[in-house]
Amino acid sequence: MYPNTNKSEVKMSELQKLHPELIVVAGCMFAGKSDELIRRIRRYMSVGRCVQVFKPALDNRYSSVDVVAHNGLSLNAIPIERADEILHDLHADTEVVAIDEVQFLNHNIVDICEELLTRDIVVLAAGLPLDFRGEGFGCMPMLMAKAEAIIQVNAYCTVCGLTACRTQRIVNGKPASWNDPILLVGAQEAYEARCRKHHEVPGKPRFL
Repeated sequence: MYPNTNKSEVKMSELQKLHPELIVVAGCMFAGKSDELIRRIRRYMSVGRCVQVFKPALDNRYSSVDVVAHNGLSLNAIPIERADEILHDLHADTEVVAIDEVQFLNHNIVDICEELLTRDIVVLAAGLPLDFRGEGFGCMPMLMAKAEAIIQVNAYCTVCGLTACRTQRIVNGKPASWNDPILLVGAQEAYEARCRKHHEVPGKPRFL
């Protein structure tokens, strides 16, 4: 993806080379992760940076080819099944790679991000740090551990209205069980934002 930048405002020859860094946008459902990712992508585009945006093909809730925030903001992206497709589809002059819903990609996305960084590419990755059970979600804990910066965004708990840091899965109006499948792509029909106190996972093992 390349920006429609006004070259009278930014001369490409005057742009400084970007320093490689991994920036992770993390938060529960409805916290504004995709909104924050899109905002940062557009900021890079506004100064003439070459940006490519990727998303898991699995996430087709609003669009099969766009990153779409819950507030309606959208940006064209390349849907991928596997993390290594990023390197296959990478343009020679790309300076920034953005990945939405990164938790849905296989674990070698961590190695792919490391490879991009060795090529002096800035990596923006947005995802859920915790699954509906409140456990680390896929690659996110490792990406957050390796990141230069973590942008934590939060929603409001649907029960008490305080800060939400958990994603509550709802099945037939009730909290999903610990034994339900981890992956279930959905939005308001299947998920709510909850604070720690009001996050419920029936059947969750208790460790004393």
